[in-house]
Amino acid sequence: MLLGFTRSGAPSGRFWFRRLAPCLAWPLVLALVLMATPAPAMAASGGRIGGGSFRSAPSMPRSYGGGGYRGGYNGGYGGGGFGGGIGFPFLIPLFGFGGGGLFGFLILMAVVGVIANALRGGGGGGALPAGARGGDLAYGPPADGPVTIAQIQLGLLASARELQADLRRLAASADTGSSAGLQQVLQETTLALLRHPDLWVYASSEEGEVPFGGAESTFNRLSMAERSKLEREVTTNVGGSRRSDSGIAAGDSDATSDFIAITLLVASRRRLRLPGAGSGEQLRTALQQLGAIGSEELLALEVIWQPEGAGEVLSTEELLTAYPQLQHL
Repeated sequence: MLLGFTRSGAPSGRFWFRRLAPCLAWPLVLALVLMATPAPAMAASGGRIGGGSFRSAPSMPRSYGGGGYRGGYNGGYGGGGFGGGIGFPFLIPLFGFGGGGLFGFLILMAVVGVIANALRGGGGGGALPAGARGGDLAYGPPADGPVTIAQIQLGLLASARELQADLRRLAASADTGSSAGLQQVLQETTLALLRHPDLWVYASSEEGEVPFGGAESTFNRLSMAERSKLEREVTTNVGGSRRSDSGIAAGDSDATSDFIAITLLVASRRRLRLPGAGSGEQLRTALQQLGAIGSEELLALEVIWQPEGAGEVLSTEELLTAYPQLQHL
């Protein structure tokens, strides 16, 4: 029997699956994005520090355990190998069983994209490249490895105005054009948060692994999703470029403000397994893990916070609408 055909010469089911799978994957992605993506909820002006580069791939082993996602709801999925195909472990988190949300969806989309491209380029044959094992990522250069994308979000009591000032000073002085400078921003931010556990009220912690080829676009989508929650960016220091919005003055939040929201978004060569954010102890461990990432492992960083305009307010309702993944500690 010819590969992909029955004895009668008609194409087999396996043949049609390989031909149709790439066409079916993207309608599935489109349907999922309509259900998983919340509408942007702008609350207040904000600040942003970040930068990074995905231009040089890390030198890592070829073996890759698959694109996993773990959410801050003590669930998610740890990721199966690509050899297992597209199954329910990829879909369940998006429907409320163990987290999901926009972060989980974008991680899923990156993995589905790799799978669809692999099937599209695989033709009718099912053989792996010479020397590859069933658990290997055979769809890209072996040096590209997996990239962990992690996100921690906090809702802090608005009395954390000192933290706002610290971030403002960091934005004014940090060298975001170098890996060492970004690592210092990450370390200083996590240390500032760890020193004020009395101000933690809400938090979420998520991470997922994607192939190197899809890491930059996934990171950028997540960054854009968080930036879209701001009315405007008042203070920025990104990629070595500093900018201030002259239309509004930066300053502490109003005395009647309930919360300050901070997002840490990291892309790292280091494989991370954050414990979630269901308790203060879990959040402390997650922040310590992020702060320990070395400059040689850090690919990209975003620190985004709001409010940043002088006298602005972020209410409880605005916080939970803009950041629906937050859990009360």
